[in-house]
Amino acid sequence: MKWRKLGLVYSPDGTHWWARRNASFPTAVLYDADTLRVYFTSLDQENFGRGSYVDLNAHNPTEVIAVCENPILDLGPIGDFDDCGVNPFTIASYAGKEFMYFQGWQRTLRAPYAVFTGLAIHSGDGKFKKWGRIPVLDRTDSEPHIRGAPFVIAEGGQLSMWYVSSSQWSLRDGSLHYRIAVRYANSNDGIHWVTHPHVCLTPNPHEYAVGRPVVLKEGTLYRMWYSIRSFSRPYAIGYAESYNGIEWVRKDEQAGISRSDSGWDSEMVCYAYVIRLGGQLTMFYNGNQHGASGFGCAVCERDPSW
Repeated sequence: MKWRKLGLVYSPDGTHWWARRNASFPTAVLYDADTLRVYFTSLDQENFGRGSYVDLNAHNPTEVIAVCENPILDLGPIGDFDDCGVNPFTIASYAGKEFMYFQGWQRTLRAPYAVFTGLAIHSGDGKFKKWGRIPVLDRTDSEPHIRGAPFVIAEGGQLSMWYVSSSQWSLRDGSLHYRIAVRYANSNDGIHWVTHPHVCLTPNPHEYAVGRPVVLKEGTLYRMWYSIRSFSRPYAIGYAESYNGIEWVRKDEQAGISRSDSGWDSEMVCYAYVIRLGGQLTMFYNGNQHGASGFGCAVCERDPSW
């Protein structure tokens, strides 16, 4: 693949109390024929995260046509799994409902945070109402620390989810690092999930995380874009392929996008979200400081898999 960058699309101007900085984890949905809605997470002055969106021109995805003035997904009550932040990650239409799966997080004393997956259901007024105060992907004995960054599609009469999983924090050079892998789960109701025993993607020896999976199924081919976190290199975007959605072959050399020489994405590229618009693959992604500089857009000019 070869991506042509269109530039920075959106970054909060700091005027809203809930969005002093960051537009992290861009998540794009074709709202109507002319409108592309991109959900994201911003941080307030105390670094609590809330979800909102901007609307873009679907025919020119660098043109912002509207900015939501308020959060559409807020913090949970103190003590709940999402009392420090909520990150919208994917929307799936299933059984006549729109399900938004989000990542809820809590700061903890010894590790930086704990992360689990929650569910919100479209309430009909442009907002999403949380299904409950507990996660739909909660901690388990084999995944006690992180089960987040969900990406969900409807296929074959059920829902399929790819998500990130961690069971280990380790200390290296004075810093704590999680070990993050990508796993697969399925559900018949969107609430109860069964995780497949096979791990889809694991970090290479020089890496400690592969995360924020986004999957397109085109014909019989599943295609995944994800973020790579390494001990020796900045955040990068990777790519993998599968014919069953469970066993994946990494083809990072085909990802086709890297850091710019200068500007808002010169330090890193991460948290890609890929959508096909008018037959063309379009990628929204974060740059420097994990989205502190906002999110940008790129279009695929050469796609040998299509």
